[in-house]
Amino acid sequence: MIDRRTLLGALGAATLSGVVLSAATASASPKPAAGGVVDVHSHMVPDFYLREALASGIVFPDGMPKWPSWSVTEHLQMMDRCGIDSAILSVSSPGVHFGDDGKAADLARRVNDFGAGVAQGQPRLGFFASLPLPNVVDSTVEAIRALDRLGADGVTVMSNAGGMYLGNAVLTPLLTALDARSAVVFVHPTSPPNAAAVALGRPAPMVEFLFDTARTVIDLILLGVVDRFPHIRWVFTHGGGVLPLLADRVDFFRTQVGLGTPSTPNVLQRLWFDLAGTPVPRQLPALLSTVGPDRLVYGSDFCFTPIGAVQEQLRSLDAGAADGGLENWRAVTSGNARSLLGV
Repeated sequence: MIDRRTLLGALGAATLSGVVLSAATASASPKPAAGGVVDVHSHMVPDFYLREALASGIVFPDGMPKWPSWSVTEHLQMMDRCGIDSAILSVSSPGVHFGDDGKAADLARRVNDFGAGVAQGQPRLGFFASLPLPNVVDSTVEAIRALDRLGADGVTVMSNAGGMYLGNAVLTPLLTALDARSAVVFVHPTSPPNAAAVALGRPAPMVEFLFDTARTVIDLILLGVVDRFPHIRWVFTHGGGVLPLLADRVDFFRTQVGLGTPSTPNVLQRLWFDLAGTPVPRQLPALLSTVGPDRLVYGSDFCFTPIGAVQEQLRSLDAGAADGGLENWRAVTSGNARSLLGV
């Protein structure tokens, strides 16, 4: 149940101060060196966060065999070894909500205070603030605090929160606050509802993450959310998952059965997509044919992707991005990231 007084206070702050404070937020972003790689999809796993997750019974996150090792020092070492100049940190799936609204709100605050401290102490690092969805009131309050007071570079949300996808009307107060601030909203995939029934014992990131990204983007488009909140800068991971292959099919059904009005391919060109995962040789050409190169950014997915795999991904992009249609991918994606982050 949304508390009216809290909600009105949050929305008042959003509409009154969003335009002014969004500029202050942008100035807090890491300043990448000219020509260097900018990583917008990079994860942090603070010790206290890991303890909370384990205490909540999350031992194998999304079916993965273990939690990865992470520290600020390890992250900077990875960046040095991989030629990454700056990175935006975020908490990955399953996010900060482990079943209890109060504990989730507290954990989000602790994670975001931690991220702000890291960014303040390390000019190469920024952070996307975590939100305790599906609790909309606490998420709205925390988004405003993180963007206006902590200098977050944006917020991160999961592709669904306990089965609630991002087109759900209950999210309107949160999206209103984010739109007022022209916020970057980094959407990370998570396990879908009833994941065990479809994952068949395999890790959800292998297949299910890619479908859940497509599912939430389609929800946003068909329900008109992207149009109603035009100032939100949406970022989706792993090249949009299977979305590039589904865009025309979704648009066909949209026209056949009257599901919304905006053209799906046209709306997709207003979103941002990172190249984490395995974009070459097959996914990148489909993504480029759907959205073009102007809103593609780089993502390492470290530390859930170990450093050796990050290095291999970089080598594969160096060797195959041009053949896939993206010339000089380092300069293109890093320039796009600067535009996205306002630096």
